[in-house]
Amino acid sequence: MNLSLCGSLIFVLTVFLVKTSSGAPPESSSIQFRDVTQQAGIHFVHNNGAFGKKYLPETMGPGVAFIDYDNDGWPDIFLVNGTDWPGHVQKHSTPKLYHNNHDGTFTDVTHKAGLDIELFGMGVAVGDYDNDGYDDLFVTAYGQSHLFHNNGNGTFTNVTQKAGLQGPKEFSTSAAWVDYDNDGHLDLVVGNYVQWTPGTDLYCTLDGKSKSYCTPESYKGTAVRLWHNRGNGTFEDVTQKAGLGDATSKTLGVAVLDYDNDGWPDLLFSNDTQPNKLYRNNGNGTFSEKAVVAGVAFSEDGVARAGMGVDAADYDHSGFASVLITNFSNQMVSLYHNEGKGLFVDEAPRSEIGRASLLTLGFGCFFFDYDLDGWPDVFIHNGHIDADIQRVQANVKYAMPPHLFRNVGKGKFEEVTKSLSAAFASPRVGRGAAYADINNDGRLDLLLSTNGGPVYLFRNEAKGAAASNRGLRIKLLGAKSNRDGIGALVKLTAGGETQTKMLHSGLSYLSASELVLTFGLGQHDKADSIEIRWPSGQLDRLSAIPAGATITVTEGKGITSRREFGKS
Repeated sequence: MNLSLCGSLIFVLTVFLVKTSSGAPPESSSIQFRDVTQQAGIHFVHNNGAFGKKYLPETMGPGVAFIDYDNDGWPDIFLVNGTDWPGHVQKHSTPKLYHNNHDGTFTDVTHKAGLDIELFGMGVAVGDYDNDGYDDLFVTAYGQSHLFHNNGNGTFTNVTQKAGLQGPKEFSTSAAWVDYDNDGHLDLVVGNYVQWTPGTDLYCTLDGKSKSYCTPESYKGTAVRLWHNRGNGTFEDVTQKAGLGDATSKTLGVAVLDYDNDGWPDLLFSNDTQPNKLYRNNGNGTFSEKAVVAGVAFSEDGVARAGMGVDAADYDHSGFASVLITNFSNQMVSLYHNEGKGLFVDEAPRSEIGRASLLTLGFGCFFFDYDLDGWPDVFIHNGHIDADIQRVQANVKYAMPPHLFRNVGKGKFEEVTKSLSAAFASPRVGRGAAYADINNDGRLDLLLSTNGGPVYLFRNEAKGAAASNRGLRIKLLGAKSNRDGIGALVKLTAGGETQTKMLHSGLSYLSASELVLTFGLGQHDKADSIEIRWPSGQLDRLSAIPAGATITVTEGKGITSRREFGKS
């Protein structure tokens, strides 16, 4: 062997060892996201109501959700829809509910479920607000948002008025269920955008010749709303009392996190052209705004960006939840790393995430472990708001490919979008995004919406070395805590690495992912230990849990069921 060849082999071996010692295995191209929308039987096209006037709400939606509405262990699909504007009605359009048939196909059960009503829908939040064991739907809208109670027999009832939520007709966007006072009942937080009506619509233009969609800077902001669950099926508006009444906000994304690990859920709102807001839960029914002192209000140069989607997760095994926020084109994504002690630092400008996202306009986003290596990866759904943008910015497109950044450990990410299939990497006018394991193989699949276009369902398929990674999924059932276990903090240790995940509603943009926690274990065949801190304060510990299944853990009782991957 000559010296140059020997040196080359040593270099390759060194790179391999550096890569694997980071805690994440080398990237494998044997994972593909395959478009299964048509074969799954999902036929949906979003109606944004556009008829030439370029009204602001037309640019925003729609959201998507996974909800196991019949508790059969298979996630079903809910799709938010808009409507035509008064005086320009051309078609009847409603939200859609698709039942998972357990064989890779879905059936439209919207009418049967009682959900075929018209509203200018924006987003959706999933949660069991009355602790009856069945998840309910809250659909945000331009106008009147709606609460649909799950009756447990495959049908839903519109209980908006009965629940005390009738009245506020706002431009509502993302929403989340959160037990902010830890009383065992899910409360509801709703993001609101701007004060806009067709009558107050302004004329804006990009090129000086034709009307374009106005930026939110043209309109006044408004406050979010916090609805306290009284525990009897009704809610009271506690926005002002809780300290959330800042009317300057222009909220598009809502994230629930416990950024200081004090056991009380905090709230983060991504705002469009206004500073982001981070509300620390004081534990007494009130919140204190901490975004500026925490370092998440602005960009590094002190500018309020156009925040869209948001998520929070412990992506580097530090034990603290960091924050991901998508922004407008020419602004790059925010990746606020939680340094502990209430301080965040934006790592995006020094990472591939920042460089790759500079020209894209992100909406839906989240952390999820697509390759089950134990390190949360980053997905971002992209698309511009104006079809004519390329006429004024040649390097910015209307339809854009998504981003998928693989977590390679030590706080580093690399973009792998193109390796995951040509269909997945195709440009779209992206908006909402959510994940779930639709076929019980232990891997997370993706549901993506487009504005004024179709929805896409991508199945996560792994072959070769990538298929050898193991996983464990945890479904929580609260007893003293809320039934869904929303707000529970789960720490899983395997092979000396500890992952921390909080089960939260509210992530991405206008959307809701499944209420099951997926932990990638890499090559480990079991979780050495699992610790669950419930919202009630109950602490449950498990040990030596074999991989390859979804386990149900009931508060105070431990594992109450186990379903192996691949089983019906």
